[in-house]
Amino acid sequence: MTTSTTPRTELPPFPLSRRGDVLPAEAERLRAEQPVARVRTMTGDEAWLVSNYQLAKQVLEDDRFSLKDTANPGVPRQYALTIPPEVVNNMGNINSAGLRDAVMKTLSPRADRELGSWLEAQAHGLLDRVIAEGAPADLRDAFAEPYSAALHCRLIGIPTDDWRRLMSGIDVAFITSPQPFEGSTPNWYKDLGYLLDRLNADPAPTRGLLGRFVELRRSPEVSEQVSDELLATVALSLFGAGAVSTSAFLQHAIIALAQQPELADRLRAEPAVIGRAVDELLRYNLSIGDALPRIALADVKLGEVEIRAGELVLVLIEGANYDPEVFPEPEKIDFDRVSNPHLAFGGGRHFCPASALGRTHAEIALTALVQRLPGLRLALPVEQLAWRPGFIKRLPERLPVLW
Repeated sequence: MTTSTTPRTELPPFPLSRRGDVLPAEAERLRAEQPVARVRTMTGDEAWLVSNYQLAKQVLEDDRFSLKDTANPGVPRQYALTIPPEVVNNMGNINSAGLRDAVMKTLSPRADRELGSWLEAQAHGLLDRVIAEGAPADLRDAFAEPYSAALHCRLIGIPTDDWRRLMSGIDVAFITSPQPFEGSTPNWYKDLGYLLDRLNADPAPTRGLLGRFVELRRSPEVSEQVSDELLATVALSLFGAGAVSTSAFLQHAIIALAQQPELADRLRAEPAVIGRAVDELLRYNLSIGDALPRIALADVKLGEVEIRAGELVLVLIEGANYDPEVFPEPEKIDFDRVSNPHLAFGGGRHFCPASALGRTHAEIALTALVQRLPGLRLALPVEQLAWRPGFIKRLPERLPVLW
């Protein structure tokens, strides 16, 4: 059995490279040589890094590996908590408070019959401005972020024009730091206060998640279980996780299409391939940045390693999604991949509840981009992109393009 007796100084550091355009060499090496490897996190704690597909899927689907318990006091951490501990188990809070139906209906594309046409209008409206201003354009600030944030404002039921104030909060909330920092707590409660005000506005919200919550509060059995602060916390958590994930994915997809124009050409020539294309770009993209953390609740055999109860396990999605045992020629973007069981949406009980919505969001955005910006290409060498340090996602600080 592998044990955790490795001297402190010999453990490799985690996270891996912050560049989002190149698969870190360590990911390939670890998957091939040591798919369950001991690493040291930025907090100085030890963790097990899982980097092949089979074992990553095992961890995500086994309830003995807990997300909720990663927020417990005294456990090894991937990085310091910058949001309240109870928010880490957001879906658990939703289930225990009887809010699941409201949340799942909000996150279903079928729940909003006008959503598809609205997203198309949003995408083309943003691209109208990009084209009018001319190239080069920063598609992070001019397209990916406002498009993704506008969707989540609609889902939550808040004015679309308020997207920047919440996205600026995400810039602080999702910093990864070795220790807590002063601005994290006031940042969280500022945005929570905004959503509490929206929830209790006069007139009351009638659309989106907040509108559903207002209806739920009229039910005595629900109103006795949940506080306004819990409702606002659920809304803020869903906005944060959703808006940053969808925006980050779009930016990575844009980089891939800009570097391989034949892929964009195919999407223009064969619009029906867009569903498979989005799934393949989800597999290929490196936006997740940091591994998915779990705390072992029991001793568990993982491959050739015995994981002990209380230890931190980190699932390296980029390792799993590039595993050649599951994805032949993983470094190639193949829109015709026969099987694509990627883990970009996680797995098990924490499988992303907005996966269908995320696909719809991406399909509409990328279809509009290849139609409106033929000849899309990066305005600078890809090596010159500046990747944000110390953030939960791999994000370029700017994404300048030509067309």
